[in-house]
Amino acid sequence: MFESVKTLIEEHKAVQEELSDPAVHADPARSKRVNRRYAELSRIVAAYDAWVLSTGDLAAAQEFAKEDEAFAAEVPALEERVQESQEKLRRLLIPRDPDDARDVIMEIKGGEGGAESALFAADLLRMYLQYAASRGWKTELLERNESDLGGYKDVQVAIKGSSSDPAHGVWASLKYEGGVHRVQRVPATESQGRIHTSTTGVLVFPEVDEPDEVEINPNDLKIDVFRSSGPGGQSVNTTDSAVRITHLPTGIVVSMQNEKSQLQNREAGMRVLRARILAKQQEEIDAAASDARKSQIRGMDRSERIRTYNFPENRIADHRTGYKAYNLDQVMDGALGPIIESCIAADEEERLASLGSDG
Repeated sequence: MFESVKTLIEEHKAVQEELSDPAVHADPARSKRVNRRYAELSRIVAAYDAWVLSTGDLAAAQEFAKEDEAFAAEVPALEERVQESQEKLRRLLIPRDPDDARDVIMEIKGGEGGAESALFAADLLRMYLQYAASRGWKTELLERNESDLGGYKDVQVAIKGSSSDPAHGVWASLKYEGGVHRVQRVPATESQGRIHTSTTGVLVFPEVDEPDEVEINPNDLKIDVFRSSGPGGQSVNTTDSAVRITHLPTGIVVSMQNEKSQLQNREAGMRVLRARILAKQQEEIDAAASDARKSQIRGMDRSERIRTYNFPENRIADHRTGYKAYNLDQVMDGALGPIIESCIAADEEERLASLGSDG
């Protein structure tokens, strides 16, 4: 079992040697790629070593048990340790999403429910910012389109991680957040105390590491500038600092007006555009591969209702995994860990089942 690990152990040694080459560290993009791969392989090697050690301990205990009954008592615990180490290694050998180590750009958009949906978009933004802070991630507000009551019709935030290990990457956790989030509560604008149901959409894109990673021909861009506007459409800037970038081949449109500088808005817009183009390219690759795994946990249907936030019952429910808990108040303060872990576990189970059916 685990014959493929030997190849990975050899690769680990080669990557370790590569990291000692000063030329690698002189190239930031290459250094990032190599460090990510080294972190991923190191976890596999450590798990393999633990499995080999536990297997050896079990074999020794079984041998000594023939002579001494005291060793026989240790066998069940050692058998359990072998099973646990084997399962951990097996999960680490599941082909990993190549984007897991990437940072992300997240967009939260108001949906059904008007003002209440925009207010919930602001609540979701706060939830993700709190979660990011708990993980030691940095956040940067790229763009916001405020509603009249203080919520957001549309808000975009960049979230940057602190680890080179793909297992701890921002995309590895937040890629499951894309979809429609449904809220059930009494809106602040409701005088009769009736519970309303509203929806807010979340889009998550892996951010491009280096600008030249996604090739964009300047001739394919249509760039318009205009004056920034606030809630209600009133002008909040006397100069044409807002920027709208249209990528003609794909039809992707990005608008930025958060910064007072046209140059800063343009740079932020290009970051978002590159992320969206990268995501579109990946979607097309997956669609073209007839044997591509179609994850039910992270489907590409952005209209799918993935989660319900029921405030009267203090209940949070994920419709993809069946996860349910009555700690919505804590979740809204950033305690997203258990929900995300349920998505990761369900995705791993699906990948394992897919590997089993293939082999």
